[in-house]
Amino acid sequence: MPSSFDFTVVLEPQAEGGFTVSVPALPEVVTEGDTEAEAMAMAEEAIRAVLAYRRDHGLPIPGDAEPMLRKITIAA
Repeated sequence: MPSSFDFTVVLEPQAEGGFTVSVPALPEVVTEGDTEAEAMAMAEEAIRAVLAYRRDHGLPIPGDAEPMLRKITIAA
């Protein structure tokens, strides 16, 4: 088992303030914070918890997954 992992995170600013963070490779990780730094710290904590859960339950730990971002324009 590797001693470290790299995961891509998606950091989304929210209109009301703060940030939401998700991890495409680990769909169970969705968290938030009032600042970018807080959101990233929360993401790290959530990733560690998910990795521990997966390890303890014999579940695979996936490799990184980079999201494909596309824009769609919809006429109103």
